[in-house]
Amino acid sequence: MRSERGLSERGLNHWLHSTNRGSPMSRHAIHLRLVISLPVAVCSLLAVATAALAEAPPGDDKSLKTRALEMGAKLLQGNAPPARMDIYLVGFHPMKDHPDQQMEAHHYCQQVNQDFAQCVLFDGNGSDAKLTGIEYIISEKLFDSLPEDERDYWHPHNGEILSGQLVAPGIPGPAEHALMKDKMNSYGKTWHVWHTGAMGEPGAALPLGPPMLAWSFNRDGEAKPGLVERRDEQVGIDTAEKRRERTDLQSLAKPQAGVDALRSAFPDATPIPGVVDRNTAAAAPAAGSR
Repeated sequence: MRSERGLSERGLNHWLHSTNRGSPMSRHAIHLRLVISLPVAVCSLLAVATAALAEAPPGDDKSLKTRALEMGAKLLQGNAPPARMDIYLVGFHPMKDHPDQQMEAHHYCQQVNQDFAQCVLFDGNGSDAKLTGIEYIISEKLFDSLPEDERDYWHPHNGEILSGQLVAPGIPGPAEHALMKDKMNSYGKTWHVWHTGAMGEPGAALPLGPPMLAWSFNRDGEAKPGLVERRDEQVGIDTAEKRRERTDLQSLAKPQAGVDALRSAFPDATPIPGVVDRNTAAAAPAAGSR
């Protein structure tokens, strides 16, 4: 099923082609192209389906008429926009104004061009998953072009990548590493519209209230105990191992805006190597010159 597979061959080819554009193809790049030429079915076997957290929304069972209309729509109508959401990522989001409200987010994304991607978010990757929000991903170049007041809506990604928390289940390690390298120094604008529950918290049966701006974890100790471990167990990955495998990406990390946005909410959290706030980095030379 589409919702239970990993990154598609077409999606990863686009991402890696963009990454290697304008440079001679290295052995490593050639190896990656060979890896992703494997059938998408292999990725389906590697990506473990995770159950949605919330119960089904209230409502009557589908009528025979509704089911018949669905069958007709599948045969006669196209699904071009969602069909292009072929990059699958899993990470975590605390809400910026309520950082104790945290959730696992399954992203299905389309890389529109080298600097911009768009994603729909679910609380799982099975057929019962609930659509919980949206995220737009932009490069550092596009972020720097934004008005100052707009930047407050965009969270940094280096902490998610270097901590090993952001993963792409179902694809080989070298391909995932290349994908994460390409997203270094990027930013995301994320709105969650449905809190379906997390870590024993009851979820809402329906999407209630206003959208909530989500943020990223940028220090060790910000995620609730068990949140990452639960995801790892369900998806079959090891976040600590991912972190070790990505230490070489620290040299690519630039100071990012928003790293310290939740610092006061997590006073006991500790820095992630390579993850630095822009304001802290800018103040350091000035302090040293006194």
